[in-house]
Amino acid sequence: MHDIRYIRENPEAFDAALKRRGLVAQSPEILRLDGERRASQTAMQEAQAKRNDLSKQIGDLKRTGGNADALMQEVAGLKDKLLVWEAEEKELGAKLDALLATLPNRPAADVPDGRDEHDNKELRRFRTPRGLAAPREHFDLGEALGLMDFTMAARMSGARFTILKGPLARLERALGNFMLDVHTTEFGYTEVSPPLLVKDEAVYGVAQLPKFAEDLFRTTNGSWLVSTAEVPLTNLVNGEILNRDELPYRFTARTPCFRSEAGSAGKDTRGMLRQHQFYKVELVSITAPDQSEAEHERMTECAETILNRLELPFRTIVLCTGDMGFGARKTYDLEVWMPGQDTYREISSCSNCGDFQARRMNVRCRSPGDKATEFVHTLNGSGLAIGRCLIAVMENFQQADGSISIPGVLRPYMDGLERIQVAERK
Repeated sequence: MHDIRYIRENPEAFDAALKRRGLVAQSPEILRLDGERRASQTAMQEAQAKRNDLSKQIGDLKRTGGNADALMQEVAGLKDKLLVWEAEEKELGAKLDALLATLPNRPAADVPDGRDEHDNKELRRFRTPRGLAAPREHFDLGEALGLMDFTMAARMSGARFTILKGPLARLERALGNFMLDVHTTEFGYTEVSPPLLVKDEAVYGVAQLPKFAEDLFRTTNGSWLVSTAEVPLTNLVNGEILNRDELPYRFTARTPCFRSEAGSAGKDTRGMLRQHQFYKVELVSITAPDQSEAEHERMTECAETILNRLELPFRTIVLCTGDMGFGARKTYDLEVWMPGQDTYREISSCSNCGDFQARRMNVRCRSPGDKATEFVHTLNGSGLAIGRCLIAVMENFQQADGSISIPGVLRPYMDGLERIQVAERK
């Protein structure tokens, strides 16, 4: 959500920021609604003050035996007007909130301008891809091993679902356990096991409602299946006033994620790159405003560490204004090398949302002894997307005979298994 006071004081700067994201000027309509709402509020306050004064006069007249009928009629008329102004103020406030809720976050000053992913800027690369002769994609590898079944998954659930079996299912579990262990024991994140069903308020708080309702799954009783653990983890502080000295808070969780929209129609239809259900380890930080930029760099390094220890080639890019998510003010993407596709694919997005989500959730902080509060900043990132990480391991560690070598850091989680091959099927 945007700060209406900032818009009043800086309408041109506000419009210029949203123009970088491809939007036309929004401040004229915002300020019109805000002005009319404030006028209604002023009229209500003046009418209430006059009503209180007249009520006092009526009391004085009655005590002295005077006739207060005219004043009582005037009070009754003010009551009717107050009801009208109250309804008008409520309607204008709802229209203003609805408009503000549809507008994306303002990009940070150092975010590059651009229209789409082609205008993103590469910052750094890690590790040179192996020279593989005729590398195979993950679905060919998994099906040949008999450990990845798309046909049965489609039969029971429809398109964009996958069944993993045996050591491949264990490898997926190993990846999640490895990520959680690193983030909790080395990087100070607190592991959380959150609900997977949440209310409207929680989804609205992280700016997924109302704009992205069609991308989500909703149950028959009105709850939402989480599209990412960002939703429950960020909402752990919903409505709270936090001790500034205790920040930042850092949370992590491994959860299934459910997304009705799984990518563009006809794109990545084979395999498990885009799924309606997948696992992800999420990172969330709650910081004081002056901490968030440094925390953003730190969070990105935490995600990079996982890929480095898995010995996977990847690159880090900063997203341009036209490719950033709705709630982000700045985003770094990690793209891992997929030899089967001969390209880099996103495996993590780490975003600084500033106070955008905090204003929706009304989360503030203050130092002990201070009365003044300020909105916190929220950050989220994938640490990492487990399914895509599994794909990357399969494709980068594939062997000429179709087997898959296990990265060294994962072998303790695999009971010492060094390679997945046909003989390991169960």
